[in-house]
Amino acid sequence: MPRTASEFAVHIMIAGGHREEIRFATIQDFQKWYSGELVPKSSSNDFISVPIKNIQGEYMVVRPSSILAIRVEPVFSSSVERF
Repeated sequence: MPRTASEFAVHIMIAGGHREEIRFATIQDFQKWYSGELVPKSSSNDFISVPIKNIQGEYMVVRPSSILAIRVEPVFSSSVERF
C-alpha cells in the first residue's frame, strides 16, 4: 500500500538566485493554483499572489515571468503508516 504524503513542499526557483518554499496540504491544491493562477500568466510581469497558508500575517507576490523552476516534494510526517 502506497504511503500518503502529509503535505507537499513546493520549491520555487526565482531569477537572481532566490529560492522560496511554500507548502500545500494536497497535490490538488498545488495543481489548482499552478494551472489557475501561474500558467495563464506565465509570461506576465504583473505580480501574482502566492498562497502561504501556514504562516499567519505573511504573504508573497511574484512575477510569473521570473520563475525559472518549480520542484514539488511530498512531505511525510511519519515513516510508519497509522490506520
